[in-house]
Amino acid sequence: MIRVGALVLVGYFGVSIAQAAERQTTVEIRGEQWFINGRPTYPGRTWNGHRVEGLLFNSRMVQGIFDDLNPETVQRWAYPDTGRWDPERNTREFIDAMPEWRRHGMLAFTLNLQGGSPEGYVGDQPWHNSAITPQGELRPEYLKRLQRILDRADELGMVVILGIFYFGQDQRLQDEAAVVRAVDRTVDFLFDHGYRHVVIEINNECNLGYDHDILKPGRVHELIERVKSRQRSGRRFLVSTSYGGGTIPGENVAQSADFLLLHGNGVNQPEGITQMVRRTRQVPGARG
Repeated sequence: MIRVGALVLVGYFGVSIAQAAERQTTVEIRGEQWFINGRPTYPGRTWNGHRVEGLLFNSRMVQGIFDDLNPETVQRWAYPDTGRWDPERNTREFIDAMPEWRRHGMLAFTLNLQGGSPEGYVGDQPWHNSAITPQGELRPEYLKRLQRILDRADELGMVVILGIFYFGQDQRLQDEAAVVRAVDRTVDFLFDHGYRHVVIEINNECNLGYDHDILKPGRVHELIERVKSRQRSGRRFLVSTSYGGGTIPGENVAQSADFLLLHGNGVNQPEGITQMVRRTRQVPGARG
């Protein structure tokens, strides 16, 4: 990552001010470094002469709250030992693994409210995995699983990069108003729970096959700005979007985003990633 310069479901997910005050982990960007709890990540660390301090090593683990609401496809994900799919088990085993990731130095991971393709790079995606209803509200059963993961990450001192939309599922929202509503509901949920260790990715690979124009490269910065404008007690969430492999962020996103997410799909040599970083820093509006 490169630094470049309402209805609320409180009935299910309300937390007290005291609980919010007990949150243990905060994330911020200072200059070109990531800070967790007021300290730069990996303090003093280098690798082969390269500075590691201030970087945020992360893994894309978007299926932590996965479910399939399509009865015709849900059996694809059945566990071999039980013969059925169990979203609660999936989340439970995800949470059980998190301390080991942290022990090995992974300080962040990506979740997504609409997940990703559970079958890899495929065309048709008939399964229905969306924490978001057609009207843009958030499904309580998904949020319960999300809250468990976010709470554990907070305890472990890990950052969560929370994506909202995925191009294989965004068609399930009925219109642009629903997209905007889902963004607002997500930010409100995070504020209501006092989370300070979450950064937001509006959508995964905004230049790949989205149905709603506001999620495409030319307009996605509108949602970035919307998240930035929603503040409580002078605090807001850091926010960005991402592009497909090898793609350089657009000027509108470079100007709006708090950080830039580059994907390496199809970039087969390390030097290719280096060139992407160099080119990204030259995009008008990129800061730092």
